[in-house]
Amino acid sequence: MVAQARRATAFDRKGLSGPALRTFFRIAELWSLSVENQMTLLGLTARSTFFKWKKDPNTALPKDTLERISYIVGIYKALQLLLPNEQAADEWVRRPNAAPLFAGQSALDRMLSGQVADLFVVRQYLDAQRGGWA
Repeated sequence: MVAQARRATAFDRKGLSGPALRTFFRIAELWSLSVENQMTLLGLTARSTFFKWKKDPNTALPKDTLERISYIVGIYKALQLLLPNEQAADEWVRRPNAAPLFAGQSALDRMLSGQVADLFVVRQYLDAQRGGWA
């Protein structure tokens, strides 16, 4: 039973991974992220893994990576809702922010700390700004 559950989980991750990576790479392009920035957001240290995923996104990503991508997609979507001008929404992540959470730095600076928790707090901040949960 446990082995069957592990296989199902790996299968579910494989089914989600391709679309998740394709979406992540599209957002990375819109946000003009460097390879190093993309690797940090994905939680990667090996360039070979990054380029393997970029070449063939049909893999089973680790749960941590799927969680990271989920936050990034949520951040992207929240920005599109808050700032209907696509260019302004895409540029927001790089702009200095006076909110206490950012202390004058950009959201991207906060997200590039490498911690999943920082992706979460940026997502939470944006959700609160649009009247979601705080």
